[in-house]
Amino acid sequence: MPKKRPEHGLPPALYYDEKEAQKYASNSRLVQVQSEIAERALELLSLPKDESCFILDIGCGSGLSGEVLSENGHFWVGIDVSKAMLGVAVEKDVEGGLLLGDVGCGLPFRAGSFQGAISVSVLQWLCNTEERGQDALKRLRRFFTSLYACLSRGSTAALQFYPENALQVDVITRQAMKAGFSGGIVIDYPEMLFTGGYRQLPTALTTQNHVQTECLVNERTRFPGGKIVRKPPKKSREWILRKKEQARRKGKLVARDSKYTGRKRPEGF
Repeated sequence: MPKKRPEHGLPPALYYDEKEAQKYASNSRLVQVQSEIAERALELLSLPKDESCFILDIGCGSGLSGEVLSENGHFWVGIDVSKAMLGVAVEKDVEGGLLLGDVGCGLPFRAGSFQGAISVSVLQWLCNTEERGQDALKRLRRFFTSLYACLSRGSTAALQFYPENALQVDVITRQAMKAGFSGGIVIDYPEMLFTGGYRQLPTALTTQNHVQTECLVNERTRFPGGKIVRKPPKKSREWILRKKEQARRKGKLVARDSKYTGRKRPEGF
């Protein structure tokens, strides 16, 4: 008997409760799989090398994919419908900004805000409606239209998901195209869907030990090069000032900066 898909039961806000959210903090296998998928999504974005970009993490959950973005020197903002999952991210003190919201209602960001977007295991939830009056096609349309708007010109979105069937893949890609995205297809493990602009597609991955997954990558026109921002060394003065500023933006009480901030204590006698 096939295992029941999570999206066929409760809506995501209820399915990802505190018990489920803790798995994303303690289950090493789950953490590894999520991180690997996020790494692949980041690779498909084809961002300029040695440049820090501002990325949108759709369905950021506990911040696993956001941590991958931070490790690669990028800045990010995450949005998720589960308050419990975001609570785990807050406890982990992730570097990105966090927002509670339903992406099926549209993304609440200014036009051209992001240089790229990634998503892990979100799109299949938009294809299922649990509340009366909801329409899956309308939710997908609002999502892709608002995503297209908040991406800067030339940026790309890599959206990994687990399709239930070929029809679901077709519905999702059609809504993406209607929103203005262009694309082609790449299949990994053995099913990773890639839709991008008119460029050479990445080589598909075929390692047998990986989970079967699909990734929808939508592209606008290539983003012009920006200022290179290198990540400061850990525990350096720049790194400490950056962490303090992130804490201030989250409303935390932080000691004021001074000339002694980040200075090493002298050796003992």
